[in-house]
Amino acid sequence: MVLEVQAISDKDSVGAVAVSEAVFDQPFNETLIHQLVTKYLAGARAGTKAQKNRSAVSGGGIKPWRQKGNGRARAGTSRSPLWRSGGVTFAAQPRNHEQKLNKKMFKTAVRSIFSELLRQDRLVVSNDIVPSTPKTKELVAKLIDVKANRIMIVAHEINENLELASRNIPNVSVTTANYLNPAYLVGADKVIMTEQALKQLEERLG
Repeated sequence: MVLEVQAISDKDSVGAVAVSEAVFDQPFNETLIHQLVTKYLAGARAGTKAQKNRSAVSGGGIKPWRQKGNGRARAGTSRSPLWRSGGVTFAAQPRNHEQKLNKKMFKTAVRSIFSELLRQDRLVVSNDIVPSTPKTKELVAKLIDVKANRIMIVAHEINENLELASRNIPNVSVTTANYLNPAYLVGADKVIMTEQALKQLEERLG
């Protein structure tokens, strides 16, 4: 049995494209896909959050009152986390949220995602999806028959017309085969790829 990615419609210039079973017929590995998506979402975090602990807050060098004899709880500084205007107990510091994932695991996870997209008929191919002008209405006309809320278009190279035409359409994202975001892939109702992008992906993951 030959695996094929169906064309977006009968009117498209490209028909069904045969694809490799090694890339598009992998079992669904939910654990590995979750790990990959988590890695991408974690990597997108800025990690610039910063708060001041008791040593970083200015002031508080002097002991507010003597240790004993005045009936109040002992205090060594007015910048204790217990006090108003004091430091934060476990203050957040700038950090890198990046997670590591082996190349082999990355490839296996992406293969698994595309295999599942193909099984669920959420992956289609089209050579006519790239508009000839940067007009939004031209791209909308091409997508009018696509019954999906969230659409991802994967081109073989960065195309200015496609980027300009798509950026004002809600829930439509554009990328290339070399810069795929697994978080967007998993969340897309329909992934539309050009034939060249499909071949690029096969070479990369094969």
